[in-house]
Amino acid sequence: MFGKKKQVSTIDKDQLELIENAQKRIRQKKRLYIHFVIFLIGAVFLIIANTVLGIGKDFTIVGINWFVYAILAWLFLFVYHFISVFITNKFMGKAWEKQQLEKLVNQQQQRIDKLKESFLKEERKIAQSQAFNETLTESKTEEKKSTNELTIIVAAGEDNAIGKDNNLIWHLSNDLKRFKKLTSGHHIIMGRKTFESFPKPLPNRIHIVITRQLDYKVPSGVIVVNNLEDAIDAAKTDTQPFIIGGGEIYKLSMHLADKLEITRVHSTFEGADTHFPEIDSSKWKEVNRTTHDADEKHNYAYSFITYKRR
Repeated sequence: MFGKKKQVSTIDKDQLELIENAQKRIRQKKRLYIHFVIFLIGAVFLIIANTVLGIGKDFTIVGINWFVYAILAWLFLFVYHFISVFITNKFMGKAWEKQQLEKLVNQQQQRIDKLKESFLKEERKIAQSQAFNETLTESKTEEKKSTNELTIIVAAGEDNAIGKDNNLIWHLSNDLKRFKKLTSGHHIIMGRKTFESFPKPLPNRIHIVITRQLDYKVPSGVIVVNNLEDAIDAAKTDTQPFIIGGGEIYKLSMHLADKLEITRVHSTFEGADTHFPEIDSSKWKEVNRTTHDADEKHNYAYSFITYKRR
């Protein structure tokens, strides 16, 4: 834990091989230089031994004194060593070693800079991708909000009464016509008791029934779910699904709805056992209202009112 930290090499395998080759070349040239010096001394010694000391004075090869061959061989090796050592001597010194190492370090730094640049590009791409995905998600969310408008539709008295014994308290033919016109072609979400108040499923609408009963039997085409969230999810392909009751479903969906279609019956009704929640004017804005007086087909005056969430 407190020991000396192991150093990690920052030079890759290829560049390490270059360094080793350079060092090997230096050693070879230095050995060659040493050999040349030894040979030169030896050659001079042989010539002196022959001419001064008379050693092997009478020994000849093809009539030519042996040291002539020695001199020619020495001359050849001298030229070779001169080219290999003295002309290229600058490659053997410390300056050359330093230069080669600096080149390798510079190459390594260039590769590191390229890697950094590559990483930065990759990070930018990732950041751009994340930003794009976030923008796409927000766009989809906004699109969903703009194209999927969850609407509550209800007829309620001035005291918010909407029914008694699972039945309407009044009969307003224009309200029923409006209900049919608005909901036709859409999903209608309701509780089990509201569904059971219909003699049969309403035509040209997809019924979604919320019930806790796991084995609840319904006609073909009717969707059964166990909670409001699943009901809304089942209607996600509809541009305007409707919540049609009853009282408990209205209460649960008020904070989720985007729009209210209210038929306000201008009267109070004692004995009602189901009520619609109060409409909070700080959260809902009235955008349309049409009022109708009572007549021979309608026992009560009423208004069609549309609210949208603020």
